[in-house]
Amino acid sequence: MNIRKLILEGEGVTLDFKKRITSCEKIARTMVSFANNRGGRLLIGIADDGTISGLKSEDEEKYMITRAAHLYCKPALDPVFEEVYIDDKVVLVAEIKKSEIKPHYALGEDKKWWVYIRVNDKSVLASKIVVDVLKRENNEHGVFLEYSAREKALLEYLDKNERITSREYSLMLKLSRRSTHRILVNLVLSGVIRLHTTEREEYYTAS
Repeated sequence: MNIRKLILEGEGVTLDFKKRITSCEKIARTMVSFANNRGGRLLIGIADDGTISGLKSEDEEKYMITRAAHLYCKPALDPVFEEVYIDDKVVLVAEIKKSEIKPHYALGEDKKWWVYIRVNDKSVLASKIVVDVLKRENNEHGVFLEYSAREKALLEYLDKNERITSREYSLMLKLSRRSTHRILVNLVLSGVIRLHTTEREEYYTAS
């Protein structure tokens, strides 16, 4: 594994740097966000700016990550470890595979379970719509897509406009939150529209 190349790429959707593991809750959020997305790697012994600090005891870091993966993630995760030596320093790589049993939850400091997804280089709390999409992605029965005036109105809007939020759609057709949620989830899962999540907002575009 070319650690230097990964460091140059910088933190992102599938890569996160940690100088040390100091909190099971925090590392669980990162691991869960990887599992709920495309998977990813943790490089432990690397500072946020890419400086290679190395580890004195990789066993302690492995213990913290494994404890977080098994006790602070639900369903539990199984990180794959690799020790890489660079400039006489040890860097621990923990790989989290993309999960087939989404969503995964992380235990927060408030003792509640929360779903996180990876957005750029951040682990972001997932909305109810994102959680529902993750749950139903695993549904083998497919999606029953009703194409009524409400769906048609949304697609006509997106044909003329670049994007729309769930709130804008709800207000446009005077829909309840529950109806809005159901329509958007079905359209995302059927591939008719795309869901975009940023750190500040969530919106939809035509596929």
